[in-house]
Amino acid sequence: MRVLSGSLIIKLLILLLLIPLLIFGFKPFKDSLDPEITLIEEIESYQSEIRRLSDGSYLVAVRTPMPSVTAEMVRWWFAEFLKTTEHYKWWHPSDHVWMDWENKIPGEVIGASHLVHEYIGGELSKLRIQFVNPSEFFGYNPNDENTFVICARAGMLDIEINIAKMCHIVKNNENGSEMRSRFWLGHVSSREGNQTIPSITGFMGNMAISRLFAVSKKDAEDLKRHAKEEMSFLATLLPPLYHSENNN
Repeated sequence: MRVLSGSLIIKLLILLLLIPLLIFGFKPFKDSLDPEITLIEEIESYQSEIRRLSDGSYLVAVRTPMPSVTAEMVRWWFAEFLKTTEHYKWWHPSDHVWMDWENKIPGEVIGASHLVHEYIGGELSKLRIQFVNPSEFFGYNPNDENTFVICARAGMLDIEINIAKMCHIVKNNENGSEMRSRFWLGHVSSREGNQTIPSITGFMGNMAISRLFAVSKKDAEDLKRHAKEEMSFLATLLPPLYHSENNN
């Protein structure tokens, strides 16, 4: 019988330790996100970036200055004004193609799903963006008179699968406001309507090794670029639009 050498045994033990990390990541049972205090309070510490997280998912963060825009204007845009494909194209004239709403109540956005066709990185994406109570991510609702927070589960439009989570936070400042957008790519779940349901797709899709193959650096960079562009368009169009629609 062949006796394994000490060095080979050590290598095998290391491999056995690495396999679970590749499959599940460093935090295999952590299903919460990392909104962090930087999204709400710390102004200078929040920067645009992309970063591969320890669970294999990708974090995309975008910081957008919005001079002359208030948190209330952004709330109004999502909850009250945005109704047609024409409006949606104003938001990003070259990338936005089509939109509709599902379960939309006038003046509300939580519980509604934004159905969109848009180009991200040159590829047409057909998405269903389901807006949820921010307390699902933060553990409390951070909305107040100077802050507008909107969070969502983002998924495929034609297939009942969610693939990401996201938040936009608009905080008033002396120049208007600042938007901090945060996306977590690779959070996979099956859904029935607005409900996420246990599935083999969700279990397999949330493995670190699956995320490493399914979500690339290019995906993150393309989304970062798209979000920065569309929110810059929004910052420009909102002040005159809001005042013209609300000063009659």
